[in-house]
Amino acid sequence: MLNSDHANFPRASFIRRLGAMAYDSMLAVAVYMCAGALGFGVFFALQSSGLITMNGHEHVSDLLNNTPIYHGFYQLWIALCVGGFYAIFWSKGGQTLGMRAWRLKVQHPNGQNLSFITACARIVWSLLGIGNLWIIINDDKLALQDKMTRSEVVVLSVEANQMRNWRGA
Repeated sequence: MLNSDHANFPRASFIRRLGAMAYDSMLAVAVYMCAGALGFGVFFALQSSGLITMNGHEHVSDLLNNTPIYHGFYQLWIALCVGGFYAIFWSKGGQTLGMRAWRLKVQHPNGQNLSFITACARIVWSLLGIGNLWIIINDDKLALQDKMTRSEVVVLSVEANQMRNWRGA
């Protein structure tokens, strides 16, 4: 979705991004917890139905945490859920809830929203937020993930940050 009205806003500083990251970390923890509970519930159901054997473990949680293949799939599930949280928000409207509170939006320089694939690439290149440190050492206010995905995080005006003013985003 192209929104050329958002193409000329200034890029966000490191401090503003850090503020949005603090807000979003609370949401990411909630997604992590829900994904963990759902994943454990499915694992428990599979074990209870006899599809997974206890292999000498006393508790289901011991089986999950001490069996590398089960633990690996469980952690992958949680990572995909948390990453999906960001990718969906970034590709649908360009903002997570924390970004909305700080009036930030991730977009291409022409104001176009990211595709889901580009949002996923942005997650990988962010290196769990460490990519934002790149802003400190250069003047163009672009993080590593911005450079690698040809995107930017801009500071919206109060009016532009109101959802009713977005054309289809």
